[in-house]
Amino acid sequence: MLKTLFTPGRTELAGNHTDHQNGRVLAAAIDRGISAEYEANYGKTVHLTAPEKEPIDVRIDHLSPRTTEFGSSKALVRGMLAAFHELGLNIGGFNAVIRSTLPPGAGLSSSAAFSVLLGKILSDLFNDGAVQPIVIARAAQSAENHFFGKPCGLMSQLTCALGKTIYVDLATNDIEQVEADFEGMGLTLCLTDTGGSHAELATSYARIPADMVYIANLFDKGVLGDVDPAEFRSRGWDPANRPVRRAMHFFDENERVLLMRDALKERDGQAYMRLMNESGRSSELLLNNIVTSATGDLKLQEGLELSRRLLEGRGAWRVHGGGFAGCVQALMPSELFEEYKAEMEKSFGKGKCMKIKLL
Repeated sequence: MLKTLFTPGRTELAGNHTDHQNGRVLAAAIDRGISAEYEANYGKTVHLTAPEKEPIDVRIDHLSPRTTEFGSSKALVRGMLAAFHELGLNIGGFNAVIRSTLPPGAGLSSSAAFSVLLGKILSDLFNDGAVQPIVIARAAQSAENHFFGKPCGLMSQLTCALGKTIYVDLATNDIEQVEADFEGMGLTLCLTDTGGSHAELATSYARIPADMVYIANLFDKGVLGDVDPAEFRSRGWDPANRPVRRAMHFFDENERVLLMRDALKERDGQAYMRLMNESGRSSELLLNNIVTSATGDLKLQEGLELSRRLLEGRGAWRVHGGGFAGCVQALMPSELFEEYKAEMEKSFGKGKCMKIKLL
């Protein structure tokens, strides 16, 4: 008998590129996601189908990473099977039909949601549904890092696995559910897919954690989350140096996450939007994850500039997720949304500006 499962995508609220350095993050599960109809097949193959996609078949006894599969859904299937196996959990063959309401390349963590969905299926069919969400999230991170070829942190996987709005301190493993009632504050959150290509961006993404780790190593630490912010700031850094700027972003953003969390708790929409704009400026000026010479794609930059013209003094806007392509996140008084949506879709296409509902 077929079973059904749903895993939400996620939107990053605060903590741009802090998670891979054991920093703080604020993220929310959304009402769009990936679902599956599935059943055990009692064989040694995972067989997946999806509308308008080639079927995927992965044997459960072929669990070594394959560089030829980097960036593919097949890699995530193999990676989740391998991660469960390495944890001493049970795995087995199953059939599943996958459907997604997450726009591809829109920065809503489709790869994390897909990996977590696979983990939920493996937990349900072969482990009595007893695998905890954080275990599934870490397995999904391992699959993305080692099989998919994406050096991501844990924010997306954990948010998708828990299905809530959460504050996470990855240095202490503290996880707190937070109410993000933007609608109750009279605000609308949306994402605009600018259509920028993610192709050929793996090196640009990987360079961000590499630059941050380089600075951490100067303090004999592995990641910036282990470096004392006061000690970092006491040194005479040259801000023209890219790794230095990215480290400056990390420490500022890591502190800003706490303030944005508290603004949500206090239902202070004005303070939240002010901090959201600070986060966006830090990503643009210090983290430098808006434009890359790898593609020369300016669509994301154009989306941010148009958002500034539409919302300055009235709302907030920032890069969403990894950057270099993808989405602009914006927050505004709800009465401004239709005007904003119309103007953004004139530039980026009908249906590209999506109102986001948080779970």
